[in-house]
Amino acid sequence: MPDNDFLAASQGIIAAVQTVIDGKTEVIEIALTVLLAEGHLLIEDVPGVGKTMLARALARSVDCSVSRIQFTPDLLPSDITGVSVFNQSQGEFEFKPGPIFANIVIGDEINRASPKTQSALLESMEERQVTVDGKTYTLATPFTVVATQNPIEMEGTYALPEAQRDRFMARISMGYPDAAAELAMLRTRATSSPLDVIQPVVNSAQLASMITTARNVFASDVVEQYAVSIAQATRRDPDLRLGASPRATLQLVRAAKARAALDGRNFVLPDDIIALAVPVLGHRLIAAGRAGITIGGFSGATVAEIVARIVADTPVPLGSRGRA
Repeated sequence: MPDNDFLAASQGIIAAVQTVIDGKTEVIEIALTVLLAEGHLLIEDVPGVGKTMLARALARSVDCSVSRIQFTPDLLPSDITGVSVFNQSQGEFEFKPGPIFANIVIGDEINRASPKTQSALLESMEERQVTVDGKTYTLATPFTVVATQNPIEMEGTYALPEAQRDRFMARISMGYPDAAAELAMLRTRATSSPLDVIQPVVNSAQLASMITTARNVFASDVVEQYAVSIAQATRRDPDLRLGASPRATLQLVRAAKARAALDGRNFVLPDDIIALAVPVLGHRLIAAGRAGITIGGFSGATVAEIVARIVADTPVPLGSRGRA
């Protein structure tokens, strides 16, 4: 079972981010779940609702290396991965690492770069390494990408390739704040930024230990079969043109383990799978027919409704509460 240090650190990170992002506890918890599950997070919403602020607040709550990449149409792949430069004094090429070499990489407005540049992240997000000029360089551990993007109908955006969307463990939307949270924001941010007062809650070694704790949470055979049944159902559903990949099933269970750990349990419940099905599966699926031609090419609401229906139609296994 997760110890008191794990739970205290988790609550500390959530509390730190809440000082910046008001009234979005569920969104913050999913972001932390992805971080502890060694995944990558995609935050999609309209401009100005706090996407980048959430990413920066999460990064500042952890004392580790952080880099930020501002994606623009003229950004090159080498601007992300790094480049080999000839060192005249030594008479050989020397590799200059790019901003991808950090524990937490913030990719701001990722879909404003061309698909060619976006694809520079594919190897690093899946294999946690970068290959430049035939040489492979291992990335830092832990490593996670927190990317923001605007809806595809916004001016100057490109749709993310399916292969890259599939590498993000979860996609979340910020949504507009309620009236009370927006009023509090006006009063507290008139003279300073709340990011300035965030202090790190854990360091990189402690974060790595928390990740190990989440990874060791027990998922019974029946819970794993439940996740597989949901994924298989997305591939057969007539309302979907593209179903969940095997990578999606793997990441759904990993995220469920992290959610269970945050809840103080050392075993996964079907409730964990149900709660994470939409954020983990939704951005990977493509609706059939006209329904698929929506935000980001993969509909927020429409696909979410399809996933929710599939989850509701998939029988919850009996005896799924088990301990290792």
